[in-house]
Amino acid sequence: MTDISQKTTMTFRQRLMAGERMLGSFIKTPTSHSVEILGDIGFDFVVVDEEHAPFDRAAVDVAVLAARAAGTAALVRVSSEVTILSALDCGADGILVPHVANVAKAKSVAAASRYRNGTRGYSPSGRSGRYGADVSWPYIDRSDARIATIAMIEDPSALYDIDAIVAVDGIDAFFVGRGDLTLALNAASSSSDEVTAAVVKVSVAAGKVGKPVAVMAATREEGDVFAALGATAFILSSDQGFMRKAGLQMLQAFRA
Repeated sequence: MTDISQKTTMTFRQRLMAGERMLGSFIKTPTSHSVEILGDIGFDFVVVDEEHAPFDRAAVDVAVLAARAAGTAALVRVSSEVTILSALDCGADGILVPHVANVAKAKSVAAASRYRNGTRGYSPSGRSGRYGADVSWPYIDRSDARIATIAMIEDPSALYDIDAIVAVDGIDAFFVGRGDLTLALNAASSSSDEVTAAVVKVSVAAGKVGKPVAVMAATREEGDVFAALGATAFILSSDQGFMRKAGLQMLQAFRA
């Protein structure tokens, strides 16, 4: 069990931009319990999966609250650019935005997640503004400094334009979506050479402008490979994945 009082006082974004090695998990089940458990055992962050799991705004709100209770950072993989505002107003520490396939999309995402020089609608009345305790420009500046905006690179077109995409101001980091890239590149698996080459290409481009890269890593060995390529943040699995693996191992042990 992790002592919340001993956890870092740095924000997720500060740790990410400093290149700190961080470990996280997707959250697929719309309940607070998975978030609390993973935070309690020491995960640095969770990613509430609004894109591929049954999370509505109320469920996202509860998951973010659970992350705060457990002392872990809560990111939201939004279902579309439209839900960036609601995720941030719920108090998310950052967002993952799928299919940032070109510069125009990157600029639009960056604007939607920021107040200054952006288009984020202003309201300090939710959790992000401490229910009205934080107001006006001090709130705006604190919020802009706290939110991590992560673009998901998972389309071949993004790879062609990656040098321009990584240069977009307001995009803090990049998550290489190997699953979608595997399909788009017609590769045999997410470990195929062409998919690994995509990770390398994104990592090199991001490294040139001092921006971090995150990836999925199912094993320590896989994580070490991607770390050597420049990745610093790793999503290890999901709450569903952990439960399925542990349950299967236990069943097999007793049925052997």
